[in-house]
Amino acid sequence: MANIVAIVGRPNVGKSTLFNRLVEQRQAIMDDQPGVTRDRHYGTSEWNGVYFTVIDTGGYVVGSDDVFEESIRNQVEIAIEESTVLLFVVDTQTGISGLDEDFADVLRRTKKPVYVVANKAETSNRAHESSEFYSLGLGDPYPISSMTGSGTGDLLDEVVKHFQGPGVENPDEGVPRIAILGRPNVGKSSFLNVLTGQDRTIVTDIAGTTRDSIDTRYRAYGKDFILTDTAGIRRKARVHENVEFYSTVRALKAMDDSDVCIVMLDATRGLEAQDMNIIGQAVKAKKGVVIMVNKWDAVEKDHRTADVLRKEMIARMMPIDYIPIIFASVHEKQRIFQVMEKAMEVYANKSKKITTSKLNEAMQPEIEHYPPPAQKGKLITIKYMLQVPTPSPTFVFFCNLPQYIQESYQRFLENKLRSHFDFDGVPITLFFRQK
Repeated sequence: MANIVAIVGRPNVGKSTLFNRLVEQRQAIMDDQPGVTRDRHYGTSEWNGVYFTVIDTGGYVVGSDDVFEESIRNQVEIAIEESTVLLFVVDTQTGISGLDEDFADVLRRTKKPVYVVANKAETSNRAHESSEFYSLGLGDPYPISSMTGSGTGDLLDEVVKHFQGPGVENPDEGVPRIAILGRPNVGKSSFLNVLTGQDRTIVTDIAGTTRDSIDTRYRAYGKDFILTDTAGIRRKARVHENVEFYSTVRALKAMDDSDVCIVMLDATRGLEAQDMNIIGQAVKAKKGVVIMVNKWDAVEKDHRTADVLRKEMIARMMPIDYIPIIFASVHEKQRIFQVMEKAMEVYANKSKKITTSKLNEAMQPEIEHYPPPAQKGKLITIKYMLQVPTPSPTFVFFCNLPQYIQESYQRFLENKLRSHFDFDGVPITLFFRQK
């Protein structure tokens, strides 16, 4: 059984601060306003040689005017279900609230070990006052400070006693990562939920519902992937609040960490400037890319519409003409698994290694048939080429005058490489070196 610790409690008691402390990186967004965390957020931690998964959850509330209240509560309940141990975070600064008492009733019904974590106990006075939480009926409170880390050692000493074994150091190491990117409200979270068959992330019509980047392990077609749902990326000028700024930063980090990006567009709006910007950034970062045109069911069309739109999009993206485009509908569950198959194909293309003999066998006749144009009366000859071991396909062409190779000729070589070896969806890098 996996070692899993869920951090739960009412809003604004410091759950995300404790999560970041345990996973030793600023993975979850923290802010003084309540309700910043909405979805379940996973990370890995280690204490005294024992490895475990940590789940951060949104604040558990009943009867508020927050439209996300019920969805957040469902996410918390799933986390409680999944966990081995529960950390019930309370706030020594404000003392016991009615919400703490209500939530304590919920936790008393679970058969799992629950630790009352009295957070924000930065002073000895506060640590002393934490004894009032004993009245919640869940055992002795553990005074800690998520901010400074004090008291967390004693707490973790107790927590790891409940685990069956040492756990796995990095369960996600070497697993391909696919990031789902796009502007706000194009259907990224709905797509993830349909794929995984569970409400992994909260979905509403409100743009900006997803804030953190949410990782989910996905197994299908005999393949294993990590899917990352990200916050909608808007233009810098449109980002006004702190939380949204950090959401965008997290989305761009998810892009950096990924192998393949599924860029989602809204079929009713077409390819917009911000979509082009996201695609451009993914290509610049040398990621595999698949474009998913969602909400295809909402477009009036005939048998030619998809082809016409595909040609228009490719013309707008030139010289990037190698990205597969799939017209899909999450709402109608139309072609969504085709998107995943294509993403897996693009990952295979990105990881492809071609032997030097095969490469020269295919490319030398092409170069002989159409040699590089002479420059300043000098003849340019390409002797041979090889692929270098990099995360994305990179080729070195050895020639006598590398500085005279024109950009148009580089594009010719790239097109020939693509036609011989199928690098659909993947940026290719070419270098020219003196023999």
